Amino acid sequence: MSSDPPVPHKRRSRYPGKNPRRFEEKYKEHDPEKYPDTVAHVLASGKTPAGMHVPIMVGEILDVLAPQPGETFVDCTLGYGGHALEILPRLLPDGRLIGLDVDPLEQPRTEERLRSLGFGPGVFQVRRANFAGLPRTLTDLGLTGADGILADLGVSSMQIDTPSRGFSVKTPGPLDMRMNPNKGQPVSALLAKIAAEELETLLRENADEPRAAALAARLAGRTFSLTTELAETVRSALPNISGDERDKTVRRVFQALRVAVNDEFTALDTLLKHLPSCLKAGGRVAILTFHSGEDRRVKKAFLAGLRDGHYSDIASDVRRPGATERRDNPRSTSAKLRWAVR
Repeated sequence: MSSDPPVPHKRRSRYPGKNPRRFEEKYKEHDPEKYPDTVAHVLASGKTPAGMHVPIMVGEILDVLAPQPGETFVDCTLGYGGHALEILPRLLPDGRLIGLDVDPLEQPRTEERLRSLGFGPGVFQVRRANFAGLPRTLTDLGLTGADGILADLGVSSMQIDTPSRGFSVKTPGPLDMRMNPNKGQPVSALLAKIAAEELETLLRENADEPRAAALAARLAGRTFSLTTELAETVRSALPNISGDERDKTVRRVFQALRVAVNDEFTALDTLLKHLPSCLKAGGRVAILTFHSGEDRRVKKAFLAGLRDGHYSDIASDVRRPGATERRDNPRSTSAKLRWAVR
């Protein structure tokens, strides 16, 4: 019989009112796996539970990549692990999946979650890396290529829903938006020192913003501490357009600034340049994009790869989420899937 003293029960921190309001107090959002009934209820309402991420176009991705037992796959944007969880069982036995993620906060949680489901280091390996580092990762692991590669370029729901990450236009949080908060500069620092002409170019190139000049004049060189301060300034700069259009403009501005501080287009261009050499003969790649700047790059790279003989086949057109998925998961609405075969 064990003589170890019993572990004392630890009560949750009290909060005012019936339900927690501050994100830090929302215990279910921080550990959603413990509350399946709540998760199911939120999903049924067409929303994504905070603290979770619903993987997008899973069926279409499995159809394109067709993972088989014994193959080697790479998930270049591991995130919450939703796609990885669907791919991993299909690689057994003797296959493996390598997950890359640059986020130092979410990556360890996802690794722990998948390890707890029985996917040990022999089948599931994790690297803290941006997908631009895919060639080096394969080399470090002694691999000449992969049978399948997936890159989901969307921002994870966990990042959006956590106010302290600074991605959300709805809740106040520090104006940050870095995928890796330990590297680079936050959006607040970028805006404080950028010139209006440079910001105008950034808004046009990163988000196709039609009102880039007017917005750049209002935002460049200013200090914003909170996400909500920036959002309200954007709205106030456009008094003569509808509220819905102002909200769309706010989202485009946030997108453009997020792309800038994370250098997303440079990373994507690097990935696309090296993709063919990272695939085995007959290897498949699938890329999910969420705005036109990403999709244009993927489309052009795949077309050039087909023309130059690097790919044997590519998607003739984008695939989009079906009506049911768009209804059940509105965050999937803007997704576009393209694929190529080595």
